[in-house]
Amino acid sequence: MMRDSKTAILIFAHSAAYEAKIKTFQNSKAVFESLQEHTMRLVHNTQLPFFLFTEDNQIGNSFAERFVNAIQSVYDLGYESIITIGNDTPQLTSQLILKAHTELITNDSVIGKAKDGGFYLLGIKKQHFDAKSFLQLPWQKSNLSIALHHLFEAHKVKVSFLETLSDLDTLRDVVFFINSFKKVYFSLLQLLVALVLFVNQISSYIVEKINYFFQLNTYNKGSPIVV
Repeated sequence: MMRDSKTAILIFAHSAAYEAKIKTFQNSKAVFESLQEHTMRLVHNTQLPFFLFTEDNQIGNSFAERFVNAIQSVYDLGYESIITIGNDTPQLTSQLILKAHTELITNDSVIGKAKDGGFYLLGIKKQHFDAKSFLQLPWQKSNLSIALHHLFEAHKVKVSFLETLSDLDTLRDVVFFINSFKKVYFSLLQLLVALVLFVNQISSYIVEKINYFFQLNTYNKGSPIVV
């Protein structure tokens, strides 16, 4: 594939160390290190130019400001289209990113919805990006992708949709992913399975102790009262 000088990939994501602080399930740092490696491999495979924005170079006081500023800074470098992704979607593939790239040729924008109501991928042409409108979207809320779609409809921006995928924010997301994954590289799958097994062992231990406590309190009534 020939490099496209007009389209760039924007990876907007925290470092693995930072993710481990805000998503505190067991081995979360190792999980997100693996996801970061996975994401960078996908991006390199597309052969498109890319820019990585972590907490070290994001600018702004809120998530919305940091995200909008990152997008604008890439446009300011002369790119006409941006495909922005995170690093917490194990099912994301190079093929999906390249599909978004292809869709941007005939559409104004591309949205890859996440199952939690956000999005894992957004592709948008420069002429349809309005910073003020983007700042007003309900970022990190469950109605984000719907609100974004309504914004595009209101401005007559033509939208193409990719398949809906899951990202990893909580342990429940990890369990859902393991139960429904299509394709993921082996080292990441091992980490996720080990995480769930560890939590299940803890849960079993807690249940066992609770049952033991209730058995003691059921059969040990104490000494009789002397009148």
